[in-house]
Amino acid sequence: MISCLIKGGRVIDPARQLDQVADIWIDQGRIKAVEPNLSPPEAPQALDAQGLWVLPGLIDMHVHLREPGQEHKEDLQSGLTAAVAGGFTTVLAMPNTSPPLDSAPLITGLLARAQEIAGARLCLAATMTRGRQGKELSEYQDLRAAGAKAVTDDGSWVADSQVMRRILDYAQVFGLLPLSHAQDPILAAGGAIIEGRMSARLGLPGIPAQAEEIAIFRDLALVELTGQPLHICHVSTQQGVGLIRAARAKGLPVSAETAPHYLFLTEEAVGEYNSAAKMNPPLGTKADREALREALKDGTISVIATDHAPHSILDKEVEFIDAAFGITGLETSLPLALELAREIDLPIPRLVELMSRNPARLLGLPGGSLAPGGPADITIVDPELEFIYEAKKGFSKGLNTPFEGRKFRGRAVLTLVGGEIRYRWPNLTRQSQACL
Repeated sequence: MISCLIKGGRVIDPARQLDQVADIWIDQGRIKAVEPNLSPPEAPQALDAQGLWVLPGLIDMHVHLREPGQEHKEDLQSGLTAAVAGGFTTVLAMPNTSPPLDSAPLITGLLARAQEIAGARLCLAATMTRGRQGKELSEYQDLRAAGAKAVTDDGSWVADSQVMRRILDYAQVFGLLPLSHAQDPILAAGGAIIEGRMSARLGLPGIPAQAEEIAIFRDLALVELTGQPLHICHVSTQQGVGLIRAARAKGLPVSAETAPHYLFLTEEAVGEYNSAAKMNPPLGTKADREALREALKDGTISVIATDHAPHSILDKEVEFIDAAFGITGLETSLPLALELAREIDLPIPRLVELMSRNPARLLGLPGGSLAPGGPADITIVDPELEFIYEAKKGFSKGLNTPFEGRKFRGRAVLTLVGGEIRYRWPNLTRQSQACL
């Protein structure tokens, strides 16, 4: 791998409190130096980044890549390619596959296959419990040795409090971050959208907001009991935010994420039975949306994750009540986040923390920074590039998005993983030489 010099971009690295025009020298897949007006003796190939933002590679800690078992919806090739197209250099894939990722051979096999794909780096979450049944703990020591970074029964909540208590204790012993899909399954059973005005108007069974709040309350009580860390997935309600804010104020080791769709859409997006807006947890009210936005600004929520959930047309273009939950997100997350930053005056360094530094810190990954010596995982953004999003022109197999046809301003135009260009915006003309 040859040397490369990224010249004259706005380098934003909150981990080092850096926000200035500078050059980045990359050598052998790692960052060699970050300084203004660098002149490396090797005279490496140069990439002109004037007018662009140079960020630590984005990290998405909540995606569904559907492999093994549902490759018709997504597979590692399509998912990891979609990730780098969206500016992500690393993704954490959820284990609710078929079969679920509850054994070391499954983990090692997927990680080995990902090495053959010129896309984003793959990290894996293993199941909290065998078969995602919520009863017996998976073999955490073996899963960690195989390469798992986290444990979760995502898609299901571990309702047995004694089992969840043991999960928190054992996950900490083996260095695995526990992720909770906080939703009471009994209260949410049979629901299609948030319970309220829209569910009543459309005659659809509702999922009460309390299904999330009850589960978060129980999980936080166990964090307080054990003193062990927990990450709450895809927070979507105002009351859920309030519970997490109070827990963090008490010093409890809890972190939380939300997804871009909860920051922009409300129950109104369901419209006349639009299944592209059917997701779980369901879209909430305007008050929920505003609470989530405020939680990003004050630090209550520390991560923006996509919850990328691709489905086939056969899963979505059916009666609303029968349609699958979930939307794609890898290729719209960053453009939406940039739009959000403009709308709520969120500083770009804070956005980088939410989408890179904080996920790296929570998962114990070496990325999330542009520090010399670290991996050259870099996302280069054109903040002014305007485009119309068309899912069929993307890389994910999933076309299930409520953002089809939306006009965006700002996106990733170049994504480097280990110093190699893994994605280049087709119309990019700023590079002086290919950095390959």
